[in-house]
Amino acid sequence: MNKSLGYLREAISNYTDRNEQSISIDYKLQNGSYQSERYFVDVLSDEEISFLNSVLPDEIRYAMDEKDYQRVHELNEVFEQLY
Repeated sequence: MNKSLGYLREAISNYTDRNEQSISIDYKLQNGSYQSERYFVDVLSDEEISFLNSVLPDEIRYAMDEKDYQRVHELNEVFEQLY
């Protein structure tokens, strides 16, 4: 798994106990082999993309507040592919 998708998996783990889309995304991350963030985003449903669009800004902001710039960069790599 590439680094950005690893950070994404860690970020969405905060939601898997209460959100169906996060469970589905986590499953795809665990069981798929993606060459890049773009390939991963291509297999997501509209609902999964919507979910990521709603949670990634908060996750990126939290990482920025914690001064975890590597995490900011990696999550942003995924977020940019959603558009």
